Amino acid sequence: MKTRTLLLLALGCGVMIMLAGAVFLFQLTTQDDPEPPLAVGASAVVGDMTVVVDDAAEADGELVVTVTMSGAPDETPEDGFRLIASGRPAAVTATTCAATFVDNAETCTVTFDVSAADGVSRVLFYERGESQTRWLLG
Repeated sequence: MKTRTLLLLALGCGVMIMLAGAVFLFQLTTQDDPEPPLAVGASAVVGDMTVVVDDAAEADGELVVTVTMSGAPDETPEDGFRLIASGRPAAVTATTCAATFVDNAETCTVTFDVSAADGVSRVLFYERGESQTRWLLG
């Protein structure tokens, strides 16, 4: 291969990389900012479920979150909850949540193990379908 051909190929690759960077930069600038986290007591509609975080209490390495849920029928509504404690995911250790039904609100607790968390930051996420909401607990 001739040197001229290699130089033209390198120039073409450089132009393609610059074009891809410009497209990526445009995508970043037109992207919507995430919604701010909700506070305890705030209600959110997540997919086809309405969720209210009523209370959050931490003791002995466990965080007990009391939630009220209503909406579409679901046999295991607690499956959508995740907790990030000081930057680390916390496992669900217990729950009192039962199946939800359309016409009645279900109040239950979800307990997370936060014994490995070394800080006080607690963010609860609830995801249902393509929707997600988060609450700032501490």
